[in-house]
Amino acid sequence: MERPDLNLLFTLDVLLAEGSVAGAARRLRLSPSAMSRALARLRETTGDPLLVRAGRGLVPTPRATELRERVRQLVEDGAAVLRPVEKLNLKRLIRTFTLRTSEGFVENFGPALVARVCARAPGVRLRFVQKVDRDSTGLRDGSVDLETGVVGKATGPEVRAQALFRDRFVGVVRMGHPLSQGDVTPARYAAGRHIAVSRTGREEGPIDEALQPLGLGRSIATIVGGFSTAVALARETDLIATVPERHTGILRAGMHTFPLPVSVPEVTVSLLWHPRMDGDPAHRWLRGCVRDACAE
Repeated sequence: MERPDLNLLFTLDVLLAEGSVAGAARRLRLSPSAMSRALARLRETTGDPLLVRAGRGLVPTPRATELRERVRQLVEDGAAVLRPVEKLNLKRLIRTFTLRTSEGFVENFGPALVARVCARAPGVRLRFVQKVDRDSTGLRDGSVDLETGVVGKATGPEVRAQALFRDRFVGVVRMGHPLSQGDVTPARYAAGRHIAVSRTGREEGPIDEALQPLGLGRSIATIVGGFSTAVALARETDLIATVPERHTGILRAGMHTFPLPVSVPEVTVSLLWHPRMDGDPAHRWLRGCVRDACAE
């Protein structure tokens, strides 16, 4: 099937608005003969006369009258698609952004982010949802605008990632716990009872791998799905929680925090989004707000 000449839509729009070949020719800066040829093509394409003579003027056929508003809307929509992106007006922006964040992000970085967004764009609303896995489906289907977390094998290859900060793991216990006094050696650390953090229920991880060459191992008393739960348990018991420092800063208030006595790799926390949002001005602005909130 031959593709129609979509330029004829613009010609038809002007012809129906003017009701005159001469008037349409003047608006489109064409000669009357060129406009007559364009009208002939439109008649052939639509199978309808469109404009017929009545006295000295032209009147639209029923088909032309039916098409007038549809053609006008199509032309306006086409112009909107090709129009350059307007300058972002934050004061007038009305939009809800969904952020899927790793645990502890909202508690520690949310206040600064929300304050920054509300001050500059009062019509913008942030919706935070918990990140329970590293699957990128939400970014692909548009149900999630931004994510924070560690880039892994489950992260979609097309997903954009920008590092926000590096985080190290620390130990945390209640005030008055034996480890809140004196140096924490690998032996003292391993001798305590621990809280393991794993969304999949695993007991062992990088900490246990670091203890193994020393002939040491942790005694796991309980396994929880998130760091905030681990901190809450450690606050009320004699258990030891091992958590990322920056992601749990506010959660650990009033507790004793100590550096781990073994070397555990730091993690890089990144901002993730789908490439189709690269050029969206509001989305780009929000990414800057997240970066600034984390830098504080």
